Amino acid sequence: MLAFVLAVMLVLSVAAGFSDGGWAEISDAALGQCVKAVELGIYLAGSMALWCGLMRVAERSGLTRFMARAMSPLIRLIFGRLDTDSKKAVSLNLTANLLGLGNAATPTGIEAVRRLEKSSRPKRNTALITVINTASIQIIPVTAAALRSAHGSDSPMEILPAVLVTSVCSAVVGIVTASILFSEEK
Repeated sequence: MLAFVLAVMLVLSVAAGFSDGGWAEISDAALGQCVKAVELGIYLAGSMALWCGLMRVAERSGLTRFMARAMSPLIRLIFGRLDTDSKKAVSLNLTANLLGLGNAATPTGIEAVRRLEKSSRPKRNTALITVINTASIQIIPVTAAALRSAHGSDSPMEILPAVLVTSVCSAVVGIVTASILFSEEK
């Protein structure tokens, strides 16, 4: 379906370029934006590499085990009783999201889902981790700040209060909704 939508958009763009005679401007803009997209990708890759490396150091140093213990009451409240590996995977994913790592949190989220599928309430717990990841509660919105900085923002972290409030609200609503919808799972 996505391939169809993209093909239709491409055909409509070409038709619009031919119909109004602005084909030269369209092709110049397309090529210029391709260069900017590559530059932005490299900029974000550097930011992600830094934070992924820091997460790896945190995991090897035992910091993630400490964080898992610190988050244990919250994780137990949301997910119920989990085995140690599941708790560690969930806490690592929550940590990556709290740091605002965006796409860098994806591998930890996949691992958490794999572990939670073996838990006592797999559908509910998988839905909960998905909701929490989608809400993406961020103490430090690294990816958003990096994007704002790359586009010339004077204060890229000024969005912090808005990001925190909206993500916490959406997480709470999502957790309550998922808990209600999957309350009968055994």
